[in-house]
Parts: sequence; structure tokens; C-alpha cells
Amino acid sequence: MPNSKQAKKRLRQSFVRRDRNRAKKTRLRHSIRKVREAVAAGNLQQAQELAQLTQKLLDRSASQRVIHRNKAARLKARIAHLIVSHKQSGQQASVAG
Repeated sequence: MPNSKQAKKRLRQSFVRRDRNRAKKTRLRHSIRKVREAVAAGNLQQAQELAQLTQKLLDRSASQRVIHRNKAARLKARIAHLIVSHKQSGQQASVAG
């Protein structure tokens, strides 16, 4: 338990920041999940639009240090790879079928 006035203020600030960061991380996870669900459903057009929004969120979260910038880059690469691989598999299936 903080004793000094300064320590009490820092505790209040940390609670506020923790709540903000939790909300941002939750929004980020939901956005990533929506992209993956759109790809799984075969809706690549919607997945691309959601991926752009998700990449924007990832960049913003990294710049605000909610997540590490390398984690943001890794997640962006995985989302892009997921969409590209499903596009290619869809084209091969249409050519083969």
C-alpha cells in the first residue's frame, strides 16, 4: 500500500493505464480473430479489408507501447501470409476443378 502522496498518485495512474491497455489489447485480439474467421469462411475480400484495419491497430498499439513492435510486425506478417496462402489455394482449386 502506498504511503506517500506521490506513490498514491502513481498507483491511481497505473490502474487507469492498465485498464486502457487491457481494452486496447482486447480490441486487437478481436480484430485478429475477425480476420481469421473471415479467411476460414472463405470471404477473402472482407478478410483483406479487416486485415488493413487490424494492421493499423497493430501499428498504433506498437507505437503506444501497448505491445512490442516486433510482436506487431510478426502478427502483421502472419495475417498477410494467411490471406495470401488462402488466395493461392483458392486459385489452384479453381484451376484444378
